Amino acid sequence: MLSTDFVTGAPTWLDLGSPDTAASAGFYGAVFGWDLRSAGPDAGGYGFFQRDGRTVAALGPLTEEGASPAWTVYFRTPDADATAKAVEKGGGRVRVEPFDVMDAGRMSCLTDPGGAEFAVWQPGAVQGLERTTETHSLCWAELHSADPEAAFAFYRSLFGWRSQEMEIPGMTYRVLSTAEGDPQEASFGGLAPTRGDEEESRWIPYFTVEDADAIVTAAQEHGGTVLMPAADVPEVGRIAWLADQFGAPFAVIKPAPSTA
Repeated sequence: MLSTDFVTGAPTWLDLGSPDTAASAGFYGAVFGWDLRSAGPDAGGYGFFQRDGRTVAALGPLTEEGASPAWTVYFRTPDADATAKAVEKGGGRVRVEPFDVMDAGRMSCLTDPGGAEFAVWQPGAVQGLERTTETHSLCWAELHSADPEAAFAFYRSLFGWRSQEMEIPGMTYRVLSTAEGDPQEASFGGLAPTRGDEEESRWIPYFTVEDADAIVTAAQEHGGTVLMPAADVPEVGRIAWLADQFGAPFAVIKPAPSTA
């Protein structure tokens, strides 16, 4: 389960790259009730999505050439430079070399060998998100990969992740956990095969909601699209996959009572 007691390899930060940050702030404000707080005049348009005064995600303009609107999951590392080197050694790519974000921390933007983009965060003054797992905040990070076995081996070499396989109709699903603690308590996400050639390898953030169907309706009313209609997954919850008005995919889940 995600918490704000971040350990190595855990999802620690989440931000959205958008071609129109004002429009994105309007969309997510309408769908999740988030407020946007600017990071300041020197932050290049970057800001923090907040709920009840606590940061749940962040938003900034697209800065990489050719980048598409997307959510980026950041994983905690004690050494961003060493992780970037390990990514290259493991067949991945360093899109943005490690750099300091003022006194907040040090980060690098990376791509795994299968093409899924992610980032790492070496904390300084900012440890990470201030709210997770609660309503309308990040609760799960899911990797869709064309080669799940290779993907898991890559990330295990970086962060020491563990996994537990689950057989569900049509696929094997891996539940991912950090290297520390009880695997169930330390679980933070999953690894699933891509759905044929139509889906690219990518990380998808899941947000906890109280009513998945209402969120689907709100997203559609504000220009979003439905990638997978809301559906019940036994012992997991009610899930829907969505994309915002610029095409950035994300998912929502109303957890089943036993997993809440």
